Amino acid sequence: MKVTLARAALASWFVVSLATSLHAVEVGGGGSKSTDCLVTLDAAVNTPPTNPRHVRCVDGDPACDSDGIVNGRCAFELSVCANSTFNPSCTLNGVQSITIDNAIDNGDPKFDPAFQAVQTAVDSDLQPPTNSIDDCTTATEILVPIKGPFGNNSCGANRKNVGLTAVSQVISGKIHRDRDKIKFTCIPDPNGCDPSVLFSGTFDRIQRQVFNQSCALSGCHDSETQAATLLLETGASYGELVNATPANFSAFNAGWLRVDAPNPPGTSGNTESSLLFRKITGDLPDPLFGSRMPLNRPKLNKTLRDVIELWIEAGAPATGWVSGTD
Repeated sequence: MKVTLARAALASWFVVSLATSLHAVEVGGGGSKSTDCLVTLDAAVNTPPTNPRHVRCVDGDPACDSDGIVNGRCAFELSVCANSTFNPSCTLNGVQSITIDNAIDNGDPKFDPAFQAVQTAVDSDLQPPTNSIDDCTTATEILVPIKGPFGNNSCGANRKNVGLTAVSQVISGKIHRDRDKIKFTCIPDPNGCDPSVLFSGTFDRIQRQVFNQSCALSGCHDSETQAATLLLETGASYGELVNATPANFSAFNAGWLRVDAPNPPGTSGNTESSLLFRKITGDLPDPLFGSRMPLNRPKLNKTLRDVIELWIEAGAPATGWVSGTD
């Protein structure tokens, strides 16, 4: 990986300073101190150094990355607690509802399955409305991928923000609101950003770096929407793509496939008649072939377009590495 010296130094500082000190800490998450006990957040917070409220972690650091391996993403654990007594200056008790931001798969561009899982844990474990003291959910895993690898195997830090709103029951004739947020930041490992270390093969790289982050999203090719009858979630995408007939009528009439690969395998695939590749490049004969993908988002990074091109030309293998993609 090629990272700036400043980024590598920052990552190294976190490895040294956090490796032995991190543990789950209950924090208010922001908002008024008088209402910050309605709902609290339990995570391995470490930043800022004074009064930490958020988590910054180097990929693979077992002190904060729960999977403990360098794999291009950090796994953070988060619990939500109701009617907390962590701050004696706040004595409110009685939560009517807790709503996690972007937790509904209804086309919300910021929807994240992890946020949905946090909401599910709240609903099943806390079961609002509730007056139970210091009642916490089981931990939910929040996965945050690093940015990259891109050209020259460069990577960068990435983050997710988890926000929630708690509404109280009527307390002393009033209804109170507690608005909380926590940031999870994943920093690339300073020793390298080698795709062959982060992914198990070319298609795994495409799945995790392209489909999971740009395609299998709410309102697009996730299990809820399946735009153009195409599902690109992990475990489904390969069978949905390789030598599969497209739903687009013009592409079908042109004899294209979603991914035109040899069947049986052994010879080169064809990017010209692969709708997936033509969609991500935007090289489409006319509007009837649909729009460039990802829809209404920036064009896919050139490095990733090249990876997909090489993968198709190599016959779209399900496993292993295609030369030039590792």
